[in-house]
Amino acid sequence: MAAFTPTKSLLHSSASNPKSSISSKTQFDSINFRRTGLGFEPIRAKSGNVCFSGGEGIRRTTGTERREAGLVVRCTAEGIERGLLAGRRGQEGKFVVPERFKVVALLACVMCLCNADRVVMSVAIVPLAAKHGWSSSFLGIVQSSFLWGYIFSSVVGGVLVDKYGGKRVIAWGVALWSFATLLTPWAANHSTIALLAVRAFFGLAEGVALPSMNTLLSRWFPSHERATAVGMSMAGFHLGNVAGLVLTPLAMSSIGISGPFIFFSSLGLLWLTTWAYGVTNDPNENQFISKSELRLIQAGKSNNGSVKKGDLPPLRLLLSKMPTWAIILANVTNNWGYFVLLSWMPVYFKTVFNVNLKQAAWFSAVPWGTMAISGYIAGLVSDFLVKAGCSVTLVRKIMQSIGFIGPGVSLLLLNYARTPVVASVFITAALSFSSFSQAGFLLNMQDIAPQYAGFLHGISNSAGTLAAIVSTIGTGYFVQWLGSFQAFLTVTAGLYFLSTIFWNLFATGERVF
Repeated sequence: MAAFTPTKSLLHSSASNPKSSISSKTQFDSINFRRTGLGFEPIRAKSGNVCFSGGEGIRRTTGTERREAGLVVRCTAEGIERGLLAGRRGQEGKFVVPERFKVVALLACVMCLCNADRVVMSVAIVPLAAKHGWSSSFLGIVQSSFLWGYIFSSVVGGVLVDKYGGKRVIAWGVALWSFATLLTPWAANHSTIALLAVRAFFGLAEGVALPSMNTLLSRWFPSHERATAVGMSMAGFHLGNVAGLVLTPLAMSSIGISGPFIFFSSLGLLWLTTWAYGVTNDPNENQFISKSELRLIQAGKSNNGSVKKGDLPPLRLLLSKMPTWAIILANVTNNWGYFVLLSWMPVYFKTVFNVNLKQAAWFSAVPWGTMAISGYIAGLVSDFLVKAGCSVTLVRKIMQSIGFIGPGVSLLLLNYARTPVVASVFITAALSFSSFSQAGFLLNMQDIAPQYAGFLHGISNSAGTLAAIVSTIGTGYFVQWLGSFQAFLTVTAGLYFLSTIFWNLFATGERVF
């Protein structure tokens, strides 16, 4: 809306400047006046998002104050939101949070829960192993059982997200994995078979989380904000590691092994009550979104066409292009290194440096906290480069190269760590650099195949999950056979370097499908 404090008559301004007669008439058509002892006083403009300045024409503004030609203009127009965190003024002048920010905030929360629920077992497995006498190799099997279900739900979840949208799919996923989390301590006490089955079911439910997040953010954010939005959501994901690693030993010491499982499953059900009524699959379906924010989202999207729901994804066509394989190999490498660190860090600090469980949790948590920050920074840098005119292909290659070379070098240096503090520094560096992959292959799926991004995510994530299973079990056998983590860390570093070369040869930011 527009409000005016005139210091010179609008009629006088129009008369002294014939060229402004048209704009002056527009002003009178748009403003109600009432006669006072001092002349005309404007009450309120009828038009919603323009303000006028002494016959100089129509100008857009965003709540600023200008003085031109003797006329002070105070405009509280709604305007166009600029930037991810920019708000707008409501009809009563109150600050209103953009709807897309609410979406990314809820996604960050659920991604935090998603990862925290995984990490609970990584900490709880230490006392469980001592209680049941499990070997290092069997620890790897228990840790990998989550991935047995995860590998199958990634593709199916991607197809469901493409067909039904991310809101409904991730809601069912949260409900099911929260239930599985609640059952885990009972299953562990019942039998190893029951534990493996519950963990596999837990992975089956969690497999829909990343495809749902990726698709929802692609619909709710313009292309120049998407990397930042992914960075915020994945920051929540990485903070889930911190929450799980720090809160789990505290809950177990005060309540028992079942304590953290009950706590995090309850948070998942609480999140569902907010998600069900606060989010829509598409901004066009949201009744609370402002017209200006909707225009911003629509204007910032490339002309990628609409998703044809129900179409069978062209699997042979997807696999016939090298950019697809660049994404698949990147996902394989990322998951290989990520799950080695996620599953084995508490065990690593206890085995190599003989620290107790609470200390091991803190040493393991610090790197994940910095990963959340660096991932958000990676998103900001990526969006900045795109808005500065760099090609999407170049930006994706730069981000992914940092995301692989950095961890590779850090893991090689980790072999020479002699204290837990130095080891934590190298692991922190590895995970911080790894978070740049979020602005690399994770965004690249929407770049090359916007119509089948969920399905492509499922394919690459299934391959990555298979790699995670191999690396998680393989670490256990390497440690049992060789008595150290050194050999496997070196193998993982080599994989990072080879994948960097492949990515830079075949990845592209252009649409392929």
